[in-house]
Amino acid sequence: MVTILTIIHIMVCIFLVSIVLLQHGKGADIGATFGGGGGESLFGTEGPVPIMNKITTGVAVLFMVTSISLAYISAHSTTSSVMGGYSVPAPVEQAAPIAEPLPQKIPMPATPYEEPAPAQFPGGEGNKTSE
Repeated sequence: MVTILTIIHIMVCIFLVSIVLLQHGKGADIGATFGGGGGESLFGTEGPVPIMNKITTGVAVLFMVTSISLAYISAHSTTSSVMGGYSVPAPVEQAAPIAEPLPQKIPMPATPYEEPAPAQFPGGEGNKTSE
């Protein structure tokens, strides 16, 4: 059922996109783009609805019905997992090797830390900054 509904939904989507692209919009001629000539028909009455608009409305309703149906079926389907047929193996206990204990004293360097001299740039005297 879901497969058939999905295939119908995809076909309706493709048909809906193609029929919308085939339609001619209101005031879409080049004169209306630059403000001449087509302004009267833009807000005027269209008369009876053309067949393409009726087909578009019907396909749009069918698209909504298939969308809502697929969402309903998906929400109310069984909650089984794809991993339902598999069992979790029991954990294997292994003895971890004992690590050597850390030393109690951390050796310190014999000489104290001395700050290095500031870098000397070529040209020396002209690059001094006041401190």
